[in-house]
Amino acid sequence: MQLQTILHRVQRHKSFVYRGAAFRDGATGLALDVTIEPRANGKPICSGCGRRRPGYDRLPARRFQFVPLWGIAVCFVYALRRVDCPRCGVKAERVPWASGKERLTTAYQWFLARWAKRLAWQQVADIFQTSWNTVYRAVTLAVLWGVAQRSLDGIQGIGVDEIAWRKGHQYLTLVYQIEAACKRLLWVAAERTAESLRGFFTMLGEARCAALEFVCSDMWQPYLGVIAECAGRAVHVLDRYHVMARMNQALDEVRRAEVKQLEADGHEPVLKHSRWVLLKRPENLTEDQTAKLNELLRYNLRSVRSYLLREEFQRFWEYRSPYWAGRFLRDWCRKVMRSRIEPMKKVARMLRSHEELLLNWFEAEGVVSAGAGEGMNNKAKLAMRKAYGFGTLRGVKIALYHQLGALPEPKFAHEFC
Repeated sequence: MQLQTILHRVQRHKSFVYRGAAFRDGATGLALDVTIEPRANGKPICSGCGRRRPGYDRLPARRFQFVPLWGIAVCFVYALRRVDCPRCGVKAERVPWASGKERLTTAYQWFLARWAKRLAWQQVADIFQTSWNTVYRAVTLAVLWGVAQRSLDGIQGIGVDEIAWRKGHQYLTLVYQIEAACKRLLWVAAERTAESLRGFFTMLGEARCAALEFVCSDMWQPYLGVIAECAGRAVHVLDRYHVMARMNQALDEVRRAEVKQLEADGHEPVLKHSRWVLLKRPENLTEDQTAKLNELLRYNLRSVRSYLLREEFQRFWEYRSPYWAGRFLRDWCRKVMRSRIEPMKKVARMLRSHEELLLNWFEAEGVVSAGAGEGMNNKAKLAMRKAYGFGTLRGVKIALYHQLGALPEPKFAHEFC
C-alpha cells in the first residue's frame, strides 16, 4: 500500500491530491516530505472572504508539519497560490490542512493537544522535538474550538470556588458543573470579586440561570450576594469542606496562642508536636498520634475543648432532618458562646448568620457532591503544574479549560492517542 493511499484515507482534502513522497535529512533526523498539488479544475479560496477566486500567482513552496508516522517527521510540501479577489485584493489562498500562517497542520496541533492532556507540556515538546510555545499554540487551538462548540444547556448544579494561581494573594474565580453525571469547568475569571462571578451568570443567560437547581459555594460574601441576585431560585448550599476548614483554622489559632501562653508561664510543653494530632480526623491518625491525642485529652486545655467542640459538630452532617439538624446547630452554637474561646465563638457567630444556607445541605444531599468543587480544585492545581511555563492570565485559563473543561473535539478519520 502506498503512502499516498494512506493519507487519502486518513487526511483527505477536497480539491487537493498527494503526489510524490521523498526522504530528506531534517534538523532532528530523518524526515519525509509529501508533495501536495491542487486539482487541475480546482479554484483557490480567498483567505479573506472565503470565496473561490481566480488565481494570481504562486508563492515559494513551504512545509507544513504533519503527525509523525513510524517515528519519522512528516511534512506536507505545498506552494500556496495567490488569488486576485475583487473584495480583498491579492491574498494567499486558504488551505484545509492549516489555518492562517501556521506552519503546523491542524491535525498535528490536535495531536499535540491530546498528548498535552496526559503529559506536562514541556514533556510533550521534548518527546516530539518541538517547543513549549508550539504545544501552547496547539492547546489554545483545541480550547478555543471546544469552548465555541460546547453546550451549556441542562446545567442543574454548579460549584463556585477560588484558587490561588500566583503569590501575593492573586486568585482566580472558578465555576464548575458538579452534577453526578457531569463534572467540568465552566468559567475562569481573574480575582475573587463580585464582578468575576457575575460574568459567569451573564455568559450563562437568564433562562439557564433560572434552570439552576443547586449552587454550592463557600462563605465569601461577594459570592453570596451575586448568587442570591442571579440564581435566587436555586438552592444555595454551603460547602461542607469550607465550613470545617474554618473550624480547623480556629482550632489551630487557639492551639498556637495556648502554646505561647504555656511557654510564657513556664508549664510543660504538652502541646508540642500536636498540630496534626488535633487537626486530623481520629480515624486518620497514626498509632503514635492516637497515643498523643489520648494523652492530651487528660488536660483541661482550651485547645482540647476546641477539639472536642469540633468533633461534636461533625454530628451535624449525619442528620437527615433539617429540623433536628437546626436544633443541634443552635444548641452547639450556644455551647460555644459559653466556652469563652474567642476563635471558636467567631465560627459560631458565622454559622448562626448562615444557618439557612447550612440547612440547605440536607436538601441537596445526594444531588450535588459536597466535595466535588474541592476535588476539581485539586485537579486545577495539578493542571497548572503540568503546564508550567505560562506567565499570563490567558495562559492559565487555557491550561485549566483544556484539562478540566471536558471540551468537545472534532471527529477525525483516525485517532492518534
